Amino acid sequence: MARGTVLIADDDTAIRTVLNQALARAGYAPRATGNATTLWRWVSQGEGDVVLTDVVMPDENAFDLIPRIKKIRPDLPIIVMSAQNTLMTALTAAEKGAYEYLPKPFDLNEVVAVVGRALTQPGRRLQRPTQEMESEELPLIGRSPAMQEIYRVLARLTQTDLTVMINGESGTGKELVARVLHDYGRRRQGPFVAINMAAIPRELVESELFGHEKGAFTGAQTRTQGRFEQAEGGTLFLDEIGDMPLDAQTRLLRVLQEGEYTTVGGRTPIKTNVRIIAATHRDLKSQIAQGLFREDLYYRLNVVPIRIPPLRERLEDVGDLVRHFLRQAAREGLGQKSIEAAAIDRLKTHPWPGNVRELENFVRRLAALYTQDTLTAQIIEQELAEAMPEKSTDIGSSDSKDLSEQVERYLAGYFSGFGKELPPPGLYDRIIRQVELPLLTAALAATRGNQIRAAELLGLNRNTLRSRIRALDIRVFRTPQA
Repeated sequence: MARGTVLIADDDTAIRTVLNQALARAGYAPRATGNATTLWRWVSQGEGDVVLTDVVMPDENAFDLIPRIKKIRPDLPIIVMSAQNTLMTALTAAEKGAYEYLPKPFDLNEVVAVVGRALTQPGRRLQRPTQEMESEELPLIGRSPAMQEIYRVLARLTQTDLTVMINGESGTGKELVARVLHDYGRRRQGPFVAINMAAIPRELVESELFGHEKGAFTGAQTRTQGRFEQAEGGTLFLDEIGDMPLDAQTRLLRVLQEGEYTTVGGRTPIKTNVRIIAATHRDLKSQIAQGLFREDLYYRLNVVPIRIPPLRERLEDVGDLVRHFLRQAAREGLGQKSIEAAAIDRLKTHPWPGNVRELENFVRRLAALYTQDTLTAQIIEQELAEAMPEKSTDIGSSDSKDLSEQVERYLAGYFSGFGKELPPPGLYDRIIRQVELPLLTAALAATRGNQIRAAELLGLNRNTLRSRIRALDIRVFRTPQA
């Protein structure tokens, strides 16, 4: 006896055939059609236990058909398939009340598994975003399998208040993911407040998060709101949570456990209604082992983990990202530009250590500096070469070796004479310049001049980095000729 009837609607004959075969082998009774009209007739006659439908069909879009199906058979699970693999597709599937969204090409075993879950857990479905769906492009771009899985997870999470931990290298788009969860979630009417733990002096973290009372510490002349109070009723995004000091971690844990906090210098507990989304580029389990991060806080924050892959792991998305950034540049008045296929291929060979942020800055630079309507592979090759640090700053140069020998002689003389040996004049500045100059130059080159990103890579305060750039007179990029 068949385990259930699966109605398949797809205008691609090959897809209908393989789905028929796979579902029949799994014990289901499949019925397939190439149009929405037949699917609607079957559903309206009460046939089928599960619907498996493509979005785009010759006579009607499935997203227009699904509400009509839900009106007459609200409990019928509908699984949506689509080759239009964007975040908007996943969110629209959720908004229309689909049980699940499967991007093409799909794994047949996964299809069979999803059909099985739909029959045994028919009440579960993708959560519906509360924000009205818009046709404009969403911030997350990419059709790679890794991004498809992220879209599916986001579509499920938009109508929950679950705490989410986003892990990924700097520049991968962690804040964009947090914004999607907020903007398409039940808290979208509330504020979205972001704070970067790495950018705040350690002694001020608790005041920034929880606020402080007048006179709480030297310089506290008025009562000041913290980020929790500012985010009340909305979402608080804690970026680079791995850089949070242990004392602040303890206070944050209490907030997550008790739903309340006190301001610095205050005594009265304040109830809070804030969704927490945290992010980090660090390995928090390694930090736990080193005693740098609380294990109990980790499990409180890591309720739903989302890993954002680095760009080098999804190079198939480079073309879509470049075209997206070119459209953005055009809207900003930098001119309409296209890009050659060969140029895209060249970009896919670059490692992009700064990830999507580096690629975005790279494309904006091209849009601003070149007057051509079409960006060629030659332009890309020239720009990528320009991004490399100057050879004169190579730490392995002969000057560096001479300096190293001089330092070694000085230290040997110092310790043998118990402090009587004096350092050569200007030795400190020479050491700093030989070590710091190539290090900062390499970091700036890797991030295409993005000083905030470079500061994150180096573990420096951004103001310190800017000061050192001026002091060392660093010049990484040369203006290309259009």
